[in-house]
Order: sequence, then structure tokens, then C-alpha cells
Amino acid sequence: MTRGGWREAGPEVAIALATVAALAVTALAFAGAAAAVLVLAGAGAAAILAIRNFTPADEVPSAEADEAPLRSGQTSLLRFWRRRAGVQAAIATMTGYDLELRGTLQHLLAARLAERHGISLYEDPEQARRLLAAAGGDRLWYWLDPGRPAVSDQGKTSGIPPRTLAAIIQQLEHL
Repeated sequence: MTRGGWREAGPEVAIALATVAALAVTALAFAGAAAAVLVLAGAGAAAILAIRNFTPADEVPSAEADEAPLRSGQTSLLRFWRRRAGVQAAIATMTGYDLELRGTLQHLLAARLAERHGISLYEDPEQARRLLAAAGGDRLWYWLDPGRPAVSDQGKTSGIPPRTLAAIIQQLEHL
């Protein structure tokens, strides 16, 4: 698709829907409800395959690529669902937190500390901890500590509480 995306395909989509409706009604009239359901299921499968083949594949995101959709006004629904699933996994288990969200939060903290305070989270974590504690986030350090080993609980321990996650995000905004 070009600039307008699916909006430009309005007539083609309308024709496809009318064709499927006519086929379903014909199948219902001549072969019964089972045939009509089979026609609708086949049309749905064909639509999914068409959408899958006609939409561009997601690329491996880079730091610059993450910002590009925001600048152009386009977003990737798939990227949103992946991020959402990552946050849900982080809340559900410690393993999910350590694998999905911890690195992202650490990178955000590292960027904030470097930009605003000239501190490297990875080279001087103690000074970063003191600055976070001075800003009222000492209890949050456990979740952001780059020196803490990952928990290997195989999903048995619950992950980061939503209130703690919200407090970390608020702390990052104010830092």
C-alpha cells in the first residue's frame, strides 16, 4: 500500500465483502448453514493470508527505529502488543521482569542520569543509587540495580508490583 494505506483500498474491500456475502447466501440456499459457515471461514482465512502478505514485515527495532514511527505519526500495533505482553510478564513473574522490562528501565535510568547529572549507571552505580535515594527512590533501587543478578525462579515468584513500576516511571520523569 502507498500513502493512504487501507483507506485507498475501500472499493476493493467493498467488492470483496459483497462477493463473500453473495457466496455465503448462495451456499446457504443450496447447501445449508454448514456450507455458508464454510464459505465464511474460507473467506476469513483468505483475508488473513492476504493481509499477512500485503503488509510489510516488522523489522528488528533499533533505537532510531523506535523513534521513527513516533515522528511519522505511524505506530505498529504489533510492537504495542509485544511491549504490553512484556509488561504483563514483568508483573506476573520475576523472571519475566528480569528478561523483559528490567533492561529497558535500566537504560532509561542510565540515559536520564547521563543527560541530566553526568553520572554513568554502569560505571558508578553507587553514585547513581545515592542520587536516586536523594530523589526519594531508595526503595526502588532493588528493581534498577545493574549489579543485581537475575532471579532464576522459573516463574514461581511474582514480578514487579504495578505500583512500584508506576513509582519507577514517575521517579525517572522527575530525576
